Amino acid sequence: MFDKKPNNNPDFKKATDLANTFAELEGRRPRIMIAELGSKSQDNNFKIVATRYADLGFDVDIGSLFQTSKELVKQAIENDVHSLNILLSTTNHKVFIQQIIDELKLYGREDIMVVIHENIPSQNYEYLLRTGVKFIISSKTTTSKTAIDILTSLIKG
Repeated sequence: MFDKKPNNNPDFKKATDLANTFAELEGRRPRIMIAELGSKSQDNNFKIVATRYADLGFDVDIGSLFQTSKELVKQAIENDVHSLNILLSTTNHKVFIQQIIDELKLYGREDIMVVIHENIPSQNYEYLLRTGVKFIISSKTTTSKTAIDILTSLIKG
């Protein structure tokens, strides 16, 4: 869901303040990678999500379309991201996410937060969260609120 105008939105201000706090604590901006998994690319939505995170103070990397889970994790590690945010356009999300979590563990990078955007059947939430997904974001949640959750978690360590 899209945010209201930044100057009228307390969540936008809170998210940008948290991004600034993170940058002060860590010596760099919070870095997020936006990636889309699945065969149905929704290029417009992908670009909008990336732009919204950049507006909130994140350094944003964008994953290549149609990459494998292994390639996605390699790019996230090479770019030293704090959060890997995945937009899903596949019904095979459990397999993709499990592969990503397994690859992160293989490289000892469980510190990279995995966040899923888009609609996931609620009966799969528990499985995905047990697997290692930190947040599952509803399509009705604004980017500012998602950023607040991510940043709060990163700051708390």
